Amino acid sequence: MNDLIMGRLSALREKMAANGIDYYLMPTSDYHNSEYSADFFKAREYFCGFTGSNGTLVVSADWAGMWTDGRYFIQAEREMEGTGVTLYKMGEEGVPTISEYLSENMKNGQVLGFDGKVVPAREGLAYEKKLKKNQVKIKFDKDLAGEVWSERPALPCNPIYVLSDELCGKSFADKLADIRKVMEEEKANAYLLCKLDDICWLTNLRGNDVECNPVILSYLFITKKSVSMFVQIEELNDEVRAYCANNGIEIISYDRIINWLDEYEYEGLTLYDERNVSYSVYRTIKDNSESSGANIKNIYDPTEMMKACKNETEIKNIREVYIKDSAVLTKFIYWVKNEVKNGTLNEYTAAMHLDEMRSQIPGFIELSFPTISAYKDNAAMMHYEATAQSNAELKPEDFLLVDSGATYMGGTTDVTRTIVLGPMSDEEKKHYTLTAVGMLQLANAHFLEGCNGRNLDILARQPLWNIGIDYKCGTGHGIGYMLNVHEGPHSIRWKSRSSEDEAPLKVGMIMSDEPGVYIEGKHGIRIENILEVVYGEKNSDGQFLEFRHLTYVPLDPDAIDKKYLQPREIDAINEYQKLVYDTISPLIEENEIKEWLKKQTRPIK
Repeated sequence: MNDLIMGRLSALREKMAANGIDYYLMPTSDYHNSEYSADFFKAREYFCGFTGSNGTLVVSADWAGMWTDGRYFIQAEREMEGTGVTLYKMGEEGVPTISEYLSENMKNGQVLGFDGKVVPAREGLAYEKKLKKNQVKIKFDKDLAGEVWSERPALPCNPIYVLSDELCGKSFADKLADIRKVMEEEKANAYLLCKLDDICWLTNLRGNDVECNPVILSYLFITKKSVSMFVQIEELNDEVRAYCANNGIEIISYDRIINWLDEYEYEGLTLYDERNVSYSVYRTIKDNSESSGANIKNIYDPTEMMKACKNETEIKNIREVYIKDSAVLTKFIYWVKNEVKNGTLNEYTAAMHLDEMRSQIPGFIELSFPTISAYKDNAAMMHYEATAQSNAELKPEDFLLVDSGATYMGGTTDVTRTIVLGPMSDEEKKHYTLTAVGMLQLANAHFLEGCNGRNLDILARQPLWNIGIDYKCGTGHGIGYMLNVHEGPHSIRWKSRSSEDEAPLKVGMIMSDEPGVYIEGKHGIRIENILEVVYGEKNSDGQFLEFRHLTYVPLDPDAIDKKYLQPREIDAINEYQKLVYDTISPLIEENEIKEWLKKQTRPIK
C-alpha cells in the first residue's frame, strides 16, 4: 500500500508540474462542505491512505503533509506510516495551521492549486488573504486528483423520496415563508443554499447520496417568487416530480449549477453562506453580480437554526424512537456479555449483530454512521472501524466500546456505551467511573437561557481534568431529524473554533453528551447520552433551561468504583439507572433480560 501511495503522489506531482502548480491542496469535502463525503470525493484518502472523516492533504514537489484533528491522531499515524506523508496534529502546541505553513514556505509568485468545487469559500478566501503578501497565485479550476485517479468511483445517484407534512410537523410552504421573511429583513432578492441537510430539511425531501446521511446532492436558489432546485435528473420519480410541481419547485440538472449562475441576471442583493458555498460557486456569483451592478452578502444560513430547534411533532417522534433504540441496544449489551464467553466473537461480528438488531426496529431506514466496535486499545482511536478483514477477537476481559445509531422514520439516533466483558484494571474502573460522573454532571445541568456549549463543557470535563486527563474533541454536537447525525450550529466544547461555537442553546435542540478517556496502547472509554433542551423554572433571575434524557441505556455497575464518588454523584447514578429501568423494561419481553436489567440498574448503596 505504501508503494501505491507514493506512486500516486508521484503521478500527481507530474500533473502539478505540467500545470505550473507548486502546492496542491485536497480537503475532505464534497461540493457542499459536507462532513461525510461519498467515495467519489475521497481524493485525500486516495493520495495518503488516511480514512478519517476530517483531514486536508497538501502536496509540493518534494513534500506532503496531512492535517487532522485530535480524534484521528492515532489512526492517521497508523494508516500513513511509511507513505512519506507528514502528520500535522491540528491544535497541538507548535503545529502550524495550513495557512501558516504555506505562508512560511511558499515563495513569491508561486502557485497554490486546488479544485475550487470542493474548497469552501471561507477557506479559499482565507488562503487568498494569508498568501497575498507572498504574491501567491491561486489556481482553482483544476481537479488534478481526478486526472490521476483513473478508477475513481462514480458520483452517487440514488432515488429521492418525499416525507409527509405530518411526519415533518411543518410543510415546505411554511418553511419557505420563514426563509422569505429573512430575505425581506435583509432586503435581498435571492438566496443561494448549498448545505445538503438544510436543503433536505427545508424541502421535506430525502435521498441517499452520502453514506449514512439521507441527503441529496443538490443546490437551492430562492427568489421572492421562485425556487430552483438543482438535482441529478435520474434521481427523480413521478411522486417527487409531482411534489415539486405542486410546490412551485423548478427542477434543473445538478451539473448545470455553474453555467446557470453564470447566465442568471443578478439584481439587488443575493445571500449566501461562505462556509457552505464552494470557492468556485462563490467566484461565479461574485464576479457576475459585480458585472451586473448587484451585490452579494455572506450570512449564516438561516435554515441552520430553524432546523436545529425541533418542532413539537419532531420532538414527539424523536422521544419515541430513542426509547425503542435504547431497548435494542440494552438487549445487545446483554447478548454480547453472554456470547463473548463462547469465544466466537470479534469486533466486526459484534457490530454486524447490533446492526441486524437495529434493522428490525419498525421504521428503520439506515445506520446513522458505521458502527464503531472497538476492543481494548483499539478504542483509544475515537473513530476506529473494524472490518471483516481487520478486527480484534473479543475475550471475556476488559472493555468493548460500541458507538452506534440509526435513522428511522421519526428520528436519528446516536449512543455510545463502554461494555464490561470481564475483569478489568483498577485504572480502567477509575476512568469509567469519572467518565460516567462527567456525563451525568452535564446531563443534570440547570443553566440560564442564553448560555452556549462553552459555558457548560466544564461540567463533563472537570472530573477528568481533575486527574490530568483530557479528550481531544468536543463534548457534544447537535443531531438532525431524519438527517445528519452531526448538526450545528450548537455544540458543547471548551475551545472555540469559530463563531458557530458561540450559538446559544435553545429549547428543542438535541445534543450529545459524550466525555471519554483515550489512552494509546491501553484502552478507550466513552459514554454518550443524547439530551433534549427543555424549559426549567422561570423566576426573577431569568428563564432557566435544563436537559431531558433521550437515551435510556444502563451504565455498567461492574465498572463503577464507589471510592471515586461523592454522595451526590452516587445519587445521580442511581436516579439515572432507575429512569432507565422504568422507561425501557416495558419494551423487554424476555424475562431473563429483564431480570438482568434490574440487576444492572440496582442502586449503589
